[in-house]
Amino acid sequence: MLELRHVTKTFTRRRLAGKAPRVVAVDDLSLVLQPGEIVALVGESGAGKSTVGRMVIGLERPDRGEVRFEGSDLTRLSERRLRGARRRMHLIQQDPYESLHPGMRVAAAVAEPLVVSGVEHREQERRCAAALEDVGLSPASRFLRRFPHELSGGQRQRVALARAVISRPRMAVADEPTSMLDASVRASILELILGIRDRWGTAFIFVTHDLAVARYVSDRLAVMHEGRLIESGEPDAVIADPEHEYTRTLLAASEGEL
Repeated sequence: MLELRHVTKTFTRRRLAGKAPRVVAVDDLSLVLQPGEIVALVGESGAGKSTVGRMVIGLERPDRGEVRFEGSDLTRLSERRLRGARRRMHLIQQDPYESLHPGMRVAAAVAEPLVVSGVEHREQERRCAAALEDVGLSPASRFLRRFPHELSGGQRQRVALARAVISRPRMAVADEPTSMLDASVRASILELILGIRDRWGTAFIFVTHDLAVARYVSDRLAVMHEGRLIESGEPDAVIADPEHEYTRTLLAASEGEL
């Protein structure tokens, strides 16, 4: 479904004076995602995980390499064709406030992907209510007219998940979707993501710094360090016998959680 081939992305840091340095965010990274698979990208802040996620979704273009989604290289598509490809994918952000407009009611926010696709209004209402029920916001009638600030953090993330699944995307990028939630809510959101994968076959790139979360939710674990993919494999195998020193450092930091 998705293949990144030798992808590199650099950014320029702004300076008031002097030459602006180039920062390599992703360095010659190759990665494959199969249909219905959950791959966890794990690493500390600044490892390049979120940049990979943004390139996968087409929000950033790599300096070099290919991002192939269902056979098409996203880096070579026109803006019109890229928008079409994005309708088959979705981004779930760390803080739902970044993706949920504070002035939009839940119904409008969840139905937005259907509006973009030209779905008839009555069908939008039906599918919006069903999506809220699917993510545990039941009865949906209690939530449709609310604004984001009237919801708890866990409820807002469920709304973000409802918007992600309402158009049945082939793939989703979940960027630290549980890091701002307490432990009990975090577990329920992870169960929802697994349920979405099992029910509709949605594949996920799951970005996290938490090895315990990655182990629980993923089919394959990919460790990033300083923009490079240094180790990948079945989660229990990587955790039981890590090959790279950096992975062993992450494991030591997570001791007691795994």
